[in-house]
Parts: sequence; structure tokens; C-alpha cells
Amino acid sequence: MKQTLIAVLLGASLAMPATAAEAAATVPTIDLSVESARAAANDLQRAVVFIEASDANLNTLTRKVNQAINQGLSVAKGAADVKVRSGNSSTWPNYTRNSQKIDGWRMRSELILESRDSAALSGLLGKLQGELALGQISFSPSPETRRKAEDEAIVDAIAAFKARAELASTALGRKYRIRNFAINTNQNFRPPMPMARAATMSMASEAAPPPSLETGETQISVTVTGTIELQ
Repeated sequence: MKQTLIAVLLGASLAMPATAAEAAATVPTIDLSVESARAAANDLQRAVVFIEASDANLNTLTRKVNQAINQGLSVAKGAADVKVRSGNSSTWPNYTRNSQKIDGWRMRSELILESRDSAALSGLLGKLQGELALGQISFSPSPETRRKAEDEAIVDAIAAFKARAELASTALGRKYRIRNFAINTNQNFRPPMPMARAATMSMASEAAPPPSLETGETQISVTVTGTIELQ
């Protein structure tokens, strides 16, 4: 009798996990996904200015390029509300048409300008014309502006997720609880705006006016995904 009782208890304990797993698997669930977006002002402008030149003598070319970059740095550091830093710099050989013989060198060096004041940046670009050419301008929200818009979009998305879960569960005549939940952010930044070659080279002319900057907005989107269990 004692051995029979032990066997019955052992069989029951082994069956319980399987029964619990089967019960959990039969709990109805619904996967939900909602998205929210907030507009963030592109209050940070970034411009790349550069000099690109050729010369048969590498030392002469290097001095010429460095002189223009140093002069540009001096002018930019004197501008209020504009940050300046060195960008990429590269040198490559020029070859003759009919052979692989090097007949000169070409060098390009850049400065990167950043500002939240579009008028200040535009004015600085005007002062740099003649020595440096404009490569591209890009616009994006500053970290503080992006974070504020992202936080607001998260609150909106969570509220929308809760409303969608309530709608679905009420339609089925059930209550719900959240099984899992995830928040994903997506920053749809406007890509850099490369200037046409004619416009770029026009900065070398003293008569060329500084460019007018239209910054616009960036949509900061948030996606909330999750699974609810119906009770």
C-alpha cells in the first residue's frame, strides 16, 4: 500500500508541470503595435567648407591649403554663436593620361561649422567666401530639442497602446493584462543638402551673397509594441 501511494504521488507531481504549461499556452493573447510622432525644430545647423587645390610640388600645395584652412579657422573662431572644428583632410596624386607617372598632387581639407543661429552661420559663410568653398549644409534637432520631442512622443504612444488594448479586450468581453512591452525610437533626420557645383564654386566670388538657410523640422517617431493577455 505504501509503495502504491508513493507511485500515485510521483505520477501526479510529474503531470502538474505539463498541465500548467498547457494551461499557459491556451491563454489568448493579442499582439499590438502603435506609433506616435512629434515634430522637432531643426535648431542645429551644420556646414562643411573646404579648399581643394592642385600643384606639381607637394610642399607648395600643403602650405597653400594649410594657409587657407588656418585663415578660415581664425575667421570662424571670431564669430559668435558658431562652433568650428577641423574636418577631413586628404591628399592624392595626379597621373598623366598615357602613363602611371605622377605629374602633380591634389589636396582637400575641410572645416566643420555648427550653430543654432542660422543668421550667424549664414553671415560666417559669407565672410569665408573667397578662401573656402561650401560643400554641404545639413539640419537636425539639437540633443535637447530631440529629447523633448521624443519624450512627448513616448507618452503619446503609451497612451495609444493602452487605448488600443482596452478597445480590443472590451470588444471581446474580457479584461487584459500586459505580458510584454517595448519602446523603439526612430529619428527621421533630413539628409545633408549637397550644393550644386556651380553654387559651390560661386562662394569663391566676392559678389556671391551668403546662402539663406531654411531649417524646417524633423519628425521624431516612437513605436510601442507589446502583447496583452485576455483574462
